[in-house]
Amino acid sequence: MDRGAPAAAGHAAEVTRTRGNNHARHPGTTGEEARRGPPGRRRTPHRGAAQEGQAHRARAPELLLDEGTFEEWDMFVEHRCTDFGMENSKVPGDGVVTGYGMINGRLVFVFSQDFTVFGGALSEAHAEKICKVMDQAMKVGAPVIGLNDSGGARIQEGVASLGGYADVFQRNVMASGVVPQISMIMGPCAGGAVYSPAMTDFIFMVKDSSYMFVTGPEVVKTVTHEEVTAEELGGAGTHTSKSGVADLAFDNDVEALIMLRRLYNYLPLNNREKPPVRPSNDPADRMDFSLDTLIPDNANKPYDMKELITKTVDDGDFFELQPDYAKNIVIGFARMEGQSVGIVANNPLVLAGCLDIKSSIKAARFVRFCDAFNIPVITFVDVPGFMPGTSQEYGGIIKHGAKLLYAYAECTVPKVTVITRKAYGGAYDVMSSKHLRGDVNFAWPNAEIAVMGAKGAVEIIFREDKGDPAKLAAREAEYKARFANPFVAGARGFIDDVILPHETRKRICRSLVMLRDKKLENPWRKHGNIPL
Repeated sequence: MDRGAPAAAGHAAEVTRTRGNNHARHPGTTGEEARRGPPGRRRTPHRGAAQEGQAHRARAPELLLDEGTFEEWDMFVEHRCTDFGMENSKVPGDGVVTGYGMINGRLVFVFSQDFTVFGGALSEAHAEKICKVMDQAMKVGAPVIGLNDSGGARIQEGVASLGGYADVFQRNVMASGVVPQISMIMGPCAGGAVYSPAMTDFIFMVKDSSYMFVTGPEVVKTVTHEEVTAEELGGAGTHTSKSGVADLAFDNDVEALIMLRRLYNYLPLNNREKPPVRPSNDPADRMDFSLDTLIPDNANKPYDMKELITKTVDDGDFFELQPDYAKNIVIGFARMEGQSVGIVANNPLVLAGCLDIKSSIKAARFVRFCDAFNIPVITFVDVPGFMPGTSQEYGGIIKHGAKLLYAYAECTVPKVTVITRKAYGGAYDVMSSKHLRGDVNFAWPNAEIAVMGAKGAVEIIFREDKGDPAKLAAREAEYKARFANPFVAGARGFIDDVILPHETRKRICRSLVMLRDKKLENPWRKHGNIPL
């Protein structure tokens, strides 16, 4: 039952109970003391996750940003509510710290909600502060990072707080694809407080202290009679492994903020800039001969695609996103010759690398992000097809699988594809094939590009020989020799070259240099109608 922002208002108090009573602001506390939090409360990496979850968030921007660079805005703003005695309970800043600073010398705008002030609940003034930094970020072309810790809309302000949420949502939409938006969930967030992060590009969570749900456990129990804990309903583990709402989860606030800084290093400031280039001592022509034996002789035996990724990218440094969700596909950022690239790869270790509903959605969203922000996409392909079965068909695999097809077809950034072993059926087309405007498409010598595997193909083509195993075996060997190789596709120009595994890095780096000034534009339109 989706109650949206109104539901959030109704259970801000419930979230407070979920969080514990450590955040209650003492009635005698001054505004400045309330904003800065109780004395002595400081995060350290050695604290447990629960203690980290109780750390005061007003200092989070200072921990996230380069030392001494944070410029705070609107610290004297207060709410304007006069109902329910609220005129006697005003706190400077109104529960959110906003401003801008630097991460490794690059500009970023930040807002950080403070659960110790009215449970982080959003008021009209609170929303105006957030909108102000988002508007400025759009004007100057810089990313926005939200440190979210909110119980939802402020009940006392009624519809004014709901209007504030809608104002924030509108800016999330306007900023989408223009400047990167990153959300860090640092405490319980409910109702409207989760819809804004949902529209941002990446979501990080903190284990055992951050939660996201449209309606909390008590509301769920009342409406559906389900008994569920906050962790089971919307904890970091749930959203990184089951729902796919969050990208990564960390043990404590400090680790999460450090990893957020690391992610930021891969991203451009806006959609008109290219991603940052960081000098690397890893030679572009480095060869790794261990890759020649990565693929097992048995075509049905899996191997670790992440090994190929780490041995190909600069310094073996791969920033994987959503590692615990839809594990049959791997996504993340890396660098090639210092240039940020997006990696998409089928993972034969899980479901043989088949594409299913979850993996299609996961990869499609990532490809669209890379396309929006000028980040080249490198695709490693080993895919036997789309996952069959009633659960997939009933779940809409046709429409969801088409999302990945749409994302690759629409993508105009440099696209380099390497087929390592199998590329069968429609999944071959979908995974950044030459037909979807792939720029450079390589294949390893043993790659098989066909409508389906040899066994299945022979059983259909030569069904009259089904009762003769010897004949079928001979037909299968004939089919493999004729079609189960990359040279048929190469003869038609669908594969640009067949390369040896150990030279994969060198060939990708050369391709990216060639594609550096690529210009490709889609026909003018208001927007496409992606199969959502």
